Amino acid sequence: MEQGPPIDVETDPFMQTREAIKTTTAKQPRTYEKLYREVMLGGGHINADMQQFLENDGKVLRFFAVMDDVSTPQFERRPFVILFFLADDQLEIREMYPLNCGRDNFPIFFRKAKMPMGDYRVDGPQSAPRKKSEFVHGHDFSVGMNVTLLGNYHFYIYDADDFTRSYFRDEIGYELESRISVELPDRAVPRAETPPYTGYGSWDDSMASVTHLIPKAPQKDHKKLFEHDGKILRFKARFANPKNEDADRVFVFSFNLADDSLAIHEPPQRNLGIVTGKFLEKGVHLNQITGKLFGPNDLVPGNIVKVYNHEFEMLDTDEYTAKMFADPDTRHVKFDLEAVMQKLRESMRQQYPLVRDIFRRFDNDHDGVMTHAEFKRALQKFGFNLHNDEVVQIMRHFDTRRDGQVSYNEFCDALLEEDYHNHMMKQKPRLNTIHDEGYVQKSGTKTIERSETAEVRRAARAIGEVIYKKHNFLTRIFKEFGHITHESTVSCEQVQQAMRQLGHSFDIEDIQRAVLFVLPGADLSCVSYIELFKAMMASFHDLAFHR
Repeated sequence: MEQGPPIDVETDPFMQTREAIKTTTAKQPRTYEKLYREVMLGGGHINADMQQFLENDGKVLRFFAVMDDVSTPQFERRPFVILFFLADDQLEIREMYPLNCGRDNFPIFFRKAKMPMGDYRVDGPQSAPRKKSEFVHGHDFSVGMNVTLLGNYHFYIYDADDFTRSYFRDEIGYELESRISVELPDRAVPRAETPPYTGYGSWDDSMASVTHLIPKAPQKDHKKLFEHDGKILRFKARFANPKNEDADRVFVFSFNLADDSLAIHEPPQRNLGIVTGKFLEKGVHLNQITGKLFGPNDLVPGNIVKVYNHEFEMLDTDEYTAKMFADPDTRHVKFDLEAVMQKLRESMRQQYPLVRDIFRRFDNDHDGVMTHAEFKRALQKFGFNLHNDEVVQIMRHFDTRRDGQVSYNEFCDALLEEDYHNHMMKQKPRLNTIHDEGYVQKSGTKTIERSETAEVRRAARAIGEVIYKKHNFLTRIFKEFGHITHESTVSCEQVQQAMRQLGHSFDIEDIQRAVLFVLPGADLSCVSYIELFKAMMASFHDLAFHR
C-alpha cells in the first residue's frame, strides 16, 4: 500500500517571518548617507581594513614627479612629491618650491585623501560608494611613467626613494628604473650693455645712475685706500702725433694706486712759449682706446693712450714705478720691529684707561684670545702695515706660552709693568727677531680653529633661534619628517630640506656644524631627529648672542 505525499508542517506568521529573513535581503542600496548614519549610531564597519593598517602603519611610497606648466606666460617645470600611504590607500601631492620661484609657500597640492581615477567629480549623499578598484593605487606608479591625476594634471614620475624601490622589489617583485634627469638648463638672462661714458661728472657717479634706479653715493674701497695710501706711479709721455709747436712738450702722468685716479702735469721748460702746469685734473678717467678706466698696465712705456681726444705716447717711468712693476709686493719702508713694538705698547696704553677695554677692543670675536688676524688688524689700526712674518715676530713676543694665540693674561704681562720685582731698573725683554717656522704654523692653525669655532657658534645660534622662538615649530617639522621618511633618523640634507619647506634656508655646512655641536660624534647621514631637537632646545641658552 503506497503512502500519500507528506503534509506541510503548519507554521504561524512569526516563524514565517523568521525564515524569510534567512533567505531574503534588503533592497535598499548602500549609499554614503547610509554608511554615515550607521557609523554615527555606533555600527557600520568601524574597524574595516584594520589588518592593513596594523601591517602598513608608517609605510609611505614616495615618488618624485614634475609637471610642465604651460598655463603661465613663461614655461615652468614644477617639481612635486607624490606620497601614497599604504596603511589606508590615501594619496597626497606636495609641491617642492624652488628658491626664489615667486610662488606663495603653500606646498599641499592635494590634501591626504583617496583619489578617484578619471575625471574628478563631487559625490552627493545619495551617490553609490566607489569600489577600491576605482581609486588610484600606489602600485600603479613606476619611474618613467606619465600619469594623469585629478582629471587634467599631467605628471611625469622620474624618481623614487630607497624605501619605495625596496618595497617594489621585495613585495611586488618589480624593479623600478633608475633616476631620470629632468633638470632644465639654466635660463641665460642677457644683461643690458653699459652705455658709454659721456665724460660728464665722475665715472663712479655715472655708473651709480646705471646700476641703481635711485642713484647712491659711490662707496670707497677702504682696504685698498689703506694698503696703497701714498703710492703714486709716475710716467713720462709726449703727444703721439704732435704739431710742430707741440713736438717738444713733455708730460708727467701720475697714477694714484689708492683710488685709481690719474693726473697729468706739464713741467716748465725754457723758451717753450706755452704756459705749463696742470694739464688734467686729478680724477678717475677713461682710456678712449680701450674703452675702460685707466689702470697701471695702460701706462707702460711704449703704449699709446687717449684721454679727452688727446693721444699720448708713454716714454719712461721713474725708479719707484719701475720697482713696483718688477715686484708689486715689495715694501719700500723698512720698520724697526723693536721700535714698532714699543710704539704699539705706548699707543695701546693711550687708547683706554683699562687694559681690559684695550683687549676687548681688538678681540673682535670676544673669545678671550687674540689670533694672528686680530693682532695684524691691531697693528694696522695704528698705521703699521707689516708683513705676516713681522706680525708673527711681534705676536710671539706677547705669547709667552707659545700656543699660537695671545690670552688676556699674556696681553696684560706684555703691556703693563710688573708690580714687584727684585732687580733695580728692570726692563722688558727685547724682541726676538729670529724666524720660527713652527710658531708660524701654530699661529695659522689657531686662527683657522678660532674662525671655525665662531662659525659653529653662529650656526648653532641661528638654528636654535628658529627652533626655540617659532611657535609650534617642532610639530610642523616633525610632520615634514614624516612626509620625507618613515624612519626615526634623518640625514643633514633631509633636515635642510624640511627646514626649507618651513621657510628657513640654511647652508648644509651650517646644518652639519649645529648637529656636531649638540651631538658630538654623530653620524651625519643617520641622525635621530628627536634627540637632535631635544639637544638644540636644551643648549639654546648656553649660547649667548653677544660674548
